[in-house]
Parts: sequence; C-alpha cells; structure tokens
Amino acid sequence: MDKIIVANILDVELNDIYPCEIHISDGYIEELIPIATTDPSDVDLDFEGILLPGFIDSHTHIESSLITPSNYAKAVIPYGTTSVIADVHEIANVLGIKGINFMIENGREVPFDFFYSAPSCVPATSFENSGAILDSEIVKLILNLNEVVSLGELMNVAGVLTGDEEILHKIESAKKLNKPVDGHAPLLSGEGLKQYIDAGITTDHESSSFDEAIEKKKLGMKIMVREGSSAKNFDDLLNKNDRQIFWANEEDAKNLSRDDYNVLVKNPIFDFLVTDDLNPIDLLKGHLDLLIKKLIETDVFPIEAIKMVTFNPSKHYNLDAGIIAVGKKANFVLIDNFDQFNILKTFVGGEIVYEDGKLMFDAKEVQTQNTFNLSKKIPEDFNIITNFKEGKVKACVIKVRDGSLITDKTIKQLDVKDYTIQEDVSKDILKIAVVNRYGGDTVANGFVKGFKIKDGAIASSVAHDSHNIIVIGTNNYDMAKAVNHITESHGGLVVCSRKKEINELLELPIGGLMCNDDVSTVAFKLKNLHNIIKLLGCEFESPFMTLSFLSLLVIPSLKLSDEGLFDSEEFKFIDIVEEIIEILDNKD
Repeated sequence: MDKIIVANILDVELNDIYPCEIHISDGYIEELIPIATTDPSDVDLDFEGILLPGFIDSHTHIESSLITPSNYAKAVIPYGTTSVIADVHEIANVLGIKGINFMIENGREVPFDFFYSAPSCVPATSFENSGAILDSEIVKLILNLNEVVSLGELMNVAGVLTGDEEILHKIESAKKLNKPVDGHAPLLSGEGLKQYIDAGITTDHESSSFDEAIEKKKLGMKIMVREGSSAKNFDDLLNKNDRQIFWANEEDAKNLSRDDYNVLVKNPIFDFLVTDDLNPIDLLKGHLDLLIKKLIETDVFPIEAIKMVTFNPSKHYNLDAGIIAVGKKANFVLIDNFDQFNILKTFVGGEIVYEDGKLMFDAKEVQTQNTFNLSKKIPEDFNIITNFKEGKVKACVIKVRDGSLITDKTIKQLDVKDYTIQEDVSKDILKIAVVNRYGGDTVANGFVKGFKIKDGAIASSVAHDSHNIIVIGTNNYDMAKAVNHITESHGGLVVCSRKKEINELLELPIGGLMCNDDVSTVAFKLKNLHNIIKLLGCEFESPFMTLSFLSLLVIPSLKLSDEGLFDSEEFKFIDIVEEIIEILDNKD
C-alpha cells in the first residue's frame, strides 16, 4: 500500500537535516522530495521530531538473550532497532542447518529485518564436541541464502594463519558472492594480524584496548565497538582522551588549526556499535539507543554516532536498510531531539510498529525439543584424580575477570586427599566442569578462581560455542545436582545449594539456549537467579554470561572444553597438575 510521510529527516549521506516528503510503496522508499523553505515552521509535518534511519546492530547473537528471534524483535524495536546481523553459530553448534532454518523462519513471523552471517566455525575448534559440523560445502550453501549477508566471525585464527583448506574455502565462497568476512581476533597483532587480514577478513569486534583497535583499523579493518553484558569495550575504545591523544600524534593533524583539530576529535574513529551478547536484563534497559546517547555524551557529533548503526553497516554489508534513500527499506526511528534522544515511534517497511510505549505486533510460541543425550551424573564424576593418596600439588587454575571474556592462567597450591585434588573455597578456588551433552557423556574437570561463591553450584547449557553443560561449584554433590536438573529440563540456567536448600532454574528448552517467554519474563527470572548467586557470594554483574565463555577455546588464555583444560595461546591441551610439591602418604 502506497503512503506519504512528511517529516524532518536525517540524511546520513549528506550529514544534514531537512523537511522531506517520503513516498513509500510496498515497504520501500519510492521517492524523496525535499521541501525548500526558509522557515521550517511553515512546513506541515506529520509529526514533530527527527526521522532517522532504523538502527542496525551489525553483530549480535540473539541466543544470548535467551529468547527467540520473534521475541527479540519485540524487545529491541521500542529502542529504535529495526535490523540486526545475527551470527547464529550458537544454535548451529547445537542443531546445525535445522537450527539456522529455525532462526530464519521464526524471524519472518514479525515485522523486523533479520539479516544473518553464515557460521564459519561450527564447531569453533577441533578440541571440543558439538551437535553439528558445518563444512565448507554446507557453509557455501548457507552463504547463498538471501538473508545471509556475510561469513560469520572467523574464530579459528590459527586455521587462517596456517592456511587450513576448509577455512580458506569458506572465505573464498564469501568473496565470490561479494559478501564480507567478519573477524574474531582478540589480541592478535603484528605479522599475524596482517596475515589474518590479507586472507580477506574485514571486521573485528574483539578489540579490548584503543591501541589494539587502532592497529587493526590502520591495517584496513572495520572496527566494531562492543558493549555487551559480559564484554564491555566502549569506554576503552571510544573515550575522548584517547581520541585527543591519537589525533594530536597523527602526522596529518599537526598542521591543523585548533578549530579543525576540535572538529576532528568529535569523530569516533571506529565504525560500528554492536552488542554481541546481551542478557535479557540488560536488553530490557535499552539497546543501540543507549550506546548512541553514551557516545554523544563523549562529545562525538550526533550524526557520526548515528552513522555507526545506520549508514556504516548498510554500506559495508550491502543492506537495503540503514539510509533514508530511494530504493531502501522504509525503516525509520522518530526521536524528539539529539539531547534527550527519546524514541517516539519505530517504523518497519513504512508501517508503525511501535508508538506511545506500545508494540503493534506479537510473537508466536514455538515448539521445543530435547537436545540432550547424557546419563545422570553422580558426585564422583567431578573428582580430579591423582596417582598418589595424600599430598600437595601446584595446579593450573582459570582466573576470571568480571566484564571480560579474557581469562588468565594462574598456578595455585592445592591439597590432595584420598587420590583427589581438593578445591579451596576459602581461597576462592572452585571446581569447574564441562559435560558433553551430545552422546559422548564425558566430563572434563578443572579449577576456577574469581567467582567467590561460598556455597553451592551454578550451571548452564549456554556454554560457547558448542554449548555443552558447564558448571562451577564448591562441592561435587551440588555440581551433579545442577547438571542433572538441566538435563531433566532439556536446558537452562540453574543454581543449587543443598546446605541452603536452593534449587532454582530458568528453563531453556529450545536447543538448550532459548525459551518462549518474552524479554520481561526472562529478565525477571534471570534477575532472581542473579540475586540468589549474590547471596552465595558472587559479585559478578552477569555471572551466567561470564560462565558461558569459560569454554570458548578461541579466547585467551585458559579455558575448559568437554575434552580437557586448554591453553588458548599455545592452542593445545595442558595438564591440570603443573608440579607435585609433596607426597605425604601413598599407602592404602
């Protein structure tokens, strides 16, 4: 149905705002007629405010929000987001092509533009077990889907650098279709970084410092500034102080006037604002609108901030959205002004889908299925056995930082009793385990420091990227109970404590990753779990999301897969015991 909207539009190509008559046909902009006037008050506008292109999140994992794509659309449209480029390697690791098709079909149920990147690393490495394997021939087929606009984040950096044929075939398939290749290269620099980029990788969202991001930017990468629930890089990459120092030291800027220099500093330097992984609690607070406002507060030009979620992703990924221009999708966001930045209305395909605090559509419930194939676990499954009865060892322990995906390797002295290495709750050294849920039925154990839990266990079927069950705890009994609770419920997040009589679960029966509830309901349930975990001693802002990344082997430096303890820098398995300090008694 044809329609005409008269509004003050933001032209992100010309960096200008002017009144315009927008002609829309079949959801696309057919004609734009700028209205010439010396007095804007003379123009009869359909509504007050500024009409912006709809916001685009260029890199996100919908599954991390624990809700289906259709419910995700309901969650973000009130904040002006009308499109996402979703990397679906989470559900692909569990269900393969079937999972990807589910995401695409469910997304079609709602007025929202879901674009996708083809998962490039399923599984992420060969050092873990997942529910599916997507080889280069399958990825080639996925890349040919209309909704797929890129090859997803290439986490297997080692594979790229060593010329792994499967990886190179996937990159070549994307290049032939003129679809960009997304990167995932935390802390990579120097010759290795150049080689990685030369292979055809065009973006990076893993930079955790300004210097790291600048090196990648200067070598031609588009930099995604991530602000998720667990990994928060906004302050490190987009602060004004670093921008000032950078431009002051640039050769091209040395001959600029002070006024020109001050203008230059108002440029964000980097390319995209993305969320990557947002839990439902954070998603309920806002989306890209919060990042735009925060960036404007750092003294960046508002239009430049907005371009990071509109024009820039539209151009890089060849999208039919992100710009108010002829031939583009009529996706708009109406805001009051750049100072308050309140979202008044959201349009998709020229139709209002949100206004006055109300959504104009709903999401359908989807069928669930059991994706778990493992036996009931017993406390003894979580023992770490040695070949001597009593003594002390130096053990490799995963050290966790709140707000970071990067872990450290630390060495701690632990006691051995009855052939079993003991956790030390008093020193915050807890047990961690990853349980294969795809039929292998194995348990890999280790130690972790940083959570500060004094009692009980927490477990999750969201464990990047293969999504086996991951659990940490102060004792084997609660760890076994937590894992069994997840298995019986076909997925979820759980907190258990026998001593405190706690047994709370958020069920995730869709692939063990998502549920049918809307974001408000899931956020309420997750917040309840967070409060319980705080009572147990943990102060992390997003404990389950932090836990979920402890099995992601492609992030430095020490992780745990269902096959064992893994050194991500050496890219190999290592022994838990680094050194035997003392054998007190080895007699039965």
